[in-house]
Amino acid sequence: MFEYFTAGESHGPEITAIIKDLPAGLKININNINKQLKRRQQGHGRGGRMDIEKDKINITSGLREGITLGSPLAMNIKNKDWTNWEEIMTVSNKGNQEKIKARRVAEPRPGHADLPGGIKFNHSDLRNVLERASARETAIRTAVGSIAREFLGEFEVEIFSHVTGIGTVKSPTWQKVKAENNINSITEIKEYFAQVDESPVRAGSDQATAEMINLIDRWKEAGDSVGGICEIIVTGLPPGLGSHTHNDLKLEGQLAAELVAIQAIKGIEFGGGFKLAERPGSQVHDEIFYDDKNNKFYRKTNNSGGLEGGISTGEELIIRLPMKPIPTLSKPLKTVNLDNKTQVEAAKERSDNCAVPSASIVAEAVTAIVMARAFSKKFGGDSIKEIKNNYNSYLKQIKNY
Repeated sequence: MFEYFTAGESHGPEITAIIKDLPAGLKININNINKQLKRRQQGHGRGGRMDIEKDKINITSGLREGITLGSPLAMNIKNKDWTNWEEIMTVSNKGNQEKIKARRVAEPRPGHADLPGGIKFNHSDLRNVLERASARETAIRTAVGSIAREFLGEFEVEIFSHVTGIGTVKSPTWQKVKAENNINSITEIKEYFAQVDESPVRAGSDQATAEMINLIDRWKEAGDSVGGICEIIVTGLPPGLGSHTHNDLKLEGQLAAELVAIQAIKGIEFGGGFKLAERPGSQVHDEIFYDDKNNKFYRKTNNSGGLEGGISTGEELIIRLPMKPIPTLSKPLKTVNLDNKTQVEAAKERSDNCAVPSASIVAEAVTAIVMARAFSKKFGGDSIKEIKNNYNSYLKQIKNY
């Protein structure tokens, strides 16, 4: 379940998604989807496009009276900027040739899909590449993730994120935040991340927020863009999602494939991540204890990030993603013109100069999709009621393990 695909160009009429298979009986709150779309559009460093687009979801099939039918769910988000691009991005053969020529892209941007995409598909106008490669597509992926969140919410699984770095400015990671503030309950967790959502850069520290905003502004004035790091945290997961039995069934592999495919994401860490390579094993592996009162195994540390052998441990899932700076610069880098092969400056397109806060919301959505798939695979059924019965049966089983 939760297999999907998206379609649409950045300046086309709309961006679309179809989720192939959802369980029947799942309640979908449209307001929750639109809330996630709004979260994605916010953040210090966003560009002028956000002043135009006010994303709202439109569901056209697979839902009746707010409840899934078990059939494919189709939805779209209209691009308001389409009115300014209709003669250029027309789907018919009657475009305005003068305007099309004026907006042709023949100077590929370093760091973007422009040149490799143009070579691959033999496009003489790189707009045919950048329109689909654009992170505008992540809006509809966020909507898909919101539906996955509705599903996970039925099992009290929650997904959060914050920004732990913008350029050279750092903010505390989740493990440090938890330890310093003695955060334990889900209520306390929600309170912290509600505070994060109030920050223009989605950082948990007021000092880091101020320094990050300052850095973004300074680099923007210099004609530069800014990258950073976001961290995703998933609570409420049971042990046993994923599998050790084959590489494509390992949960971290599934998460890595989907999360690194988000535009501009260039790596992934789970738990202690790369720093674990610097420590001896005795300081890395999470010792196992047993809680007699609640009949469950647990760890006092979580260096593994909630995953061992490709399987969820029941601890929090912790993931970090580095995002490179946006490749569109107001002071463009050197490139080569497609027509005459001369050295020129790269093309300029309207763009953000920092999208790390937005990327953290997209990462939440993509994580939700992967976890919803893992849940439905483990506790499969055609309806929410059947999946819940299977899930509750499994919880009884592991209490007696």
